[in-house]
Amino acid sequence: MAPSIPITVFTGFLGAGKTSIILSLLPKLPNNYKVVLLKNEFGDIEVDSQLAKQSNLSAVSEILNGCMCCVLVGQMKNALLEIKEKFRPDRIIIECSGSAFPATLAFQIRELERETNDELKLDAIVTVIDAENFSGYEDTSPTAKMQASYSDIILINKWEHVDDRALDLVLDHLNTLNDLTPKIRCDGRNGVDPNLLFGVDTELFKDLPPEIGAVQHATRHDEVQSITIFKGFQNPHTVHDHSLGEAACNCVQNNEVPQATVREGPVSPADSSIDEDLLQSVLTGVSKETIWRIKGFVRLAAGVHILNWAFGRYELTPCESPGHMQDFTVRLTVMGERGEVKRSIRKFCATLEVEMS
Repeated sequence: MAPSIPITVFTGFLGAGKTSIILSLLPKLPNNYKVVLLKNEFGDIEVDSQLAKQSNLSAVSEILNGCMCCVLVGQMKNALLEIKEKFRPDRIIIECSGSAFPATLAFQIRELERETNDELKLDAIVTVIDAENFSGYEDTSPTAKMQASYSDIILINKWEHVDDRALDLVLDHLNTLNDLTPKIRCDGRNGVDPNLLFGVDTELFKDLPPEIGAVQHATRHDEVQSITIFKGFQNPHTVHDHSLGEAACNCVQNNEVPQATVREGPVSPADSSIDEDLLQSVLTGVSKETIWRIKGFVRLAAGVHILNWAFGRYELTPCESPGHMQDFTVRLTVMGERGEVKRSIRKFCATLEVEMS
């Protein structure tokens, strides 16, 4: 009988730092240890996966435009089976979208355990907490509370940005939600020792009836709204890539794809760029009360960069494979409070002369 492939699930609210922590684990693993990352992105722009592909992962697969814990459950199961057959890795890491509640997803993995005779096996559910912003989004997000409540390990990220009193308040809140789960502080960019996260062999959700996951999921899935903003010769919703395989593709389910936006003019987006000083200036004016995450690609004078903005902090990382941006100057996904996103991002769009889609 083939050895089990352990699955570690990372959850956490938008901008908590899940991708950064996952990537920080990889250099600490043995050179011959094969890890495949299965990601679930809001919107239809492969942002964090571009960062992941620039790491030493064995493979990156991605599910776009939905949440793996509900409408894309079938795709998640197919993707895991495809990873098992194609790569046979030592471990699969699933990174959920910021709105995912782990119970429904974990139940589906438990089903796969039975269907594959334990060839795929849930090892642990890890929740990443943004210490700097947790007390803010905890008040408005049932998702954040559920993620912290149903977890094997809670990682406290960005704690170095808050004072001792604020950190104590976060820990008090977390202990109220879940007093038995270990809480580990991340070591900045160094993340955390993988020995603390791998080999947990969780007991969570072994006997969870599917209707419980469905009821809990229904309580919070509408709290996050995402939109796409872009500048270029195409509507980004018409740009699609099947290179990751059918299991990671959502196009078959989306019957309402907008038609391409056709523009006339002598200037190609590949020949234009966004002024970096202007971008930095306009990012400082984005409200982190209603806008929680902005991520995507921008073409600067120095080339295409990956923009990662969360609750007022941001990074610009050079993109090593910018071919998907040949028709665009800007492609960003904006996420935040439902009903407030378009109003809150309007000034940002006007300043950069970009469009909403």
